[in-house]
Amino acid sequence: MSTDGRGPIETATAELAAWLTSAAGEAVPIGPPRTDGEAAGLTLWPMELRPARQTRSSGAVREPYRFTIRYLLCVTGPAGLPRLDRVLTAATRDGRYPVVLEAGAAPLWTAFGTAPRPGLLIDVPAQVDHPTPAAPPVLRPLRLRQLELRTLTGRVIGPEEQPLAAMRVELPGTSSVTRTDPDGRFLIVGVPHDPEHPGPVRLRLTGRGLVLTAEVDPAEPDIVIVCAPPTR
Repeated sequence: MSTDGRGPIETATAELAAWLTSAAGEAVPIGPPRTDGEAAGLTLWPMELRPARQTRSSGAVREPYRFTIRYLLCVTGPAGLPRLDRVLTAATRDGRYPVVLEAGAAPLWTAFGTAPRPGLLIDVPAQVDHPTPAAPPVLRPLRLRQLELRTLTGRVIGPEEQPLAAMRVELPGTSSVTRTDPDGRFLIVGVPHDPEHPGPVRLRLTGRGLVLTAEVDPAEPDIVIVCAPPTR
C-alpha cells in the first residue's frame, strides 16, 4: 500500500492517467472503450495483469512481489487522433511509459462490443511491498566502523548490445538513483563498501516494461548489464 492507502494497481493507474493528461493536453478518463456516439477523446482501461521476474528474498527482508499492468489507451472519433499523436510522441521521447503497437486485433474490439479504432497498449511495472519486520533487540555491544564509498559506472544494453536510454537505476535501500543517458551509461556515487566483507552490489532497474534486479561487481571498472525484453 502507498502512504495514502492506495494499492499498487490504483496507484499505477492514477500516475499513468496523470502523465497521459499532461501529454494529451486534457484529462483522460479511466474506463472501457466508449461507443462512437459518446464524446470524442481518449480512454484508459487496465486490461491485464502479467507476472514479472521475481527476486529471491534473503533473511528477514522480503522482496516486493513484482508484476506488470497492461493498459489499453484508445480514441473515440476523429477528434481523439491528435491527442493520441501527442501521447505517442511523448512516450517515444522520454521513455517513461513504453508503448506496444498491438492494439489492432479484431477479437479485442469484439470483446468490448465496439468498432475497431486506433489504440496503444502500455505496460506499467508495479509491485506489492511487504512490511519490514521489527529489528530484533541488540544483545551485544555495537561496533562502529567507517565504510568506504565507491562510484559505480557502467552501461545498460538490450539484445545485440543496443544501448537502453532513460532506464532508472537505483541502489535499493538508499537515495542513490540515476537514469541512463542516450548511450545507456549510468553513474552512481556514494556506494558503501565494506573491505572486511566484500561482495556484489545489488541494483534495481526499471523502464521499457522491465523491472529487474542485477548483482554487479563493484570492482569492475565498466559494468555491463544486459536487459532481455519482457516475455509476452
